[in-house]
Amino acid sequence: MAHLFTEEAERILDKEFKVLDKGFIRLVDYFGNDARIVQTARVSYGEGTKTVREDKSLIDYLWRNEHSSPFEHVVFTFHCKLPIFVARQWIRHRTARVNEISGRYSVMKNEFYVPDESEIQFQSGDNKQGRSEEEVPSDLKQKVLDILSSVNDRSYNGYNEMVESGIARELARVSLPLSLYTEWYWQIDLKNLFHFLKLRLDIHAQYEIRKYAEVMSGIVQKVCPYAWEAFEEHTLKSVKLSSGEQGMLKDIIEGRKVDREGRLFRILSEKLPFLRESGLG
Repeated sequence: MAHLFTEEAERILDKEFKVLDKGFIRLVDYFGNDARIVQTARVSYGEGTKTVREDKSLIDYLWRNEHSSPFEHVVFTFHCKLPIFVARQWIRHRTARVNEISGRYSVMKNEFYVPDESEIQFQSGDNKQGRSEEEVPSDLKQKVLDILSSVNDRSYNGYNEMVESGIARELARVSLPLSLYTEWYWQIDLKNLFHFLKLRLDIHAQYEIRKYAEVMSGIVQKVCPYAWEAFEEHTLKSVKLSSGEQGMLKDIIEGRKVDREGRLFRILSEKLPFLRESGLG
């Protein structure tokens, strides 16, 4: 199994995968794959598994039972180009090593994120950090795009004027908005990358960072397909229920009446949408 998937992973090395209007993700390097997970696990589990089928089962067993240390032995290095406001969300995942372009040493490029018109939405009324699905009138969408473009142009022109006047770059950059694109190298092990993807692939994550997570997930699938299957099965598409939620689900299954207007049913039906759709409970 040692080289089973290396060829497919090698084909995407250094390839830029476009994200948003001007961003990208590029796999610079990776260390290990599914075979490495199995090899490191066998230090603890011995020589019990040999075939590809058994290797796949072992990876599934490890992730399902949260024996996650073998996944730390697979490491990815990504080159990412992303808007600063996305980077500020991204950097909250403190389990990676990051080296970002410095505005103190480099003159920043005139590159700003401008959302697609379809992504201009109102503030959600019940989610303080999210967008509403209510349609924004086309004239207001155009106004938003005009404002963003105007702010970007004015900010960069002022920045460029200061730089050309000899003002220190570390001061001139203060005028640049969060829509400016930055670049970094981001290195992370597979265990912590899965945690990042669990959060940032969620429908509640901001659209812009979710698009980066989607591209990154495709890359991971090329390098570690068996590990991805286990992650998808037991984490990404699974549901975790509290003891109270389990109790309510048991009541529903056994035909007992539950409070369909209460908070617990609302939470449970968000996790299991078929409950409300089917009228159960």
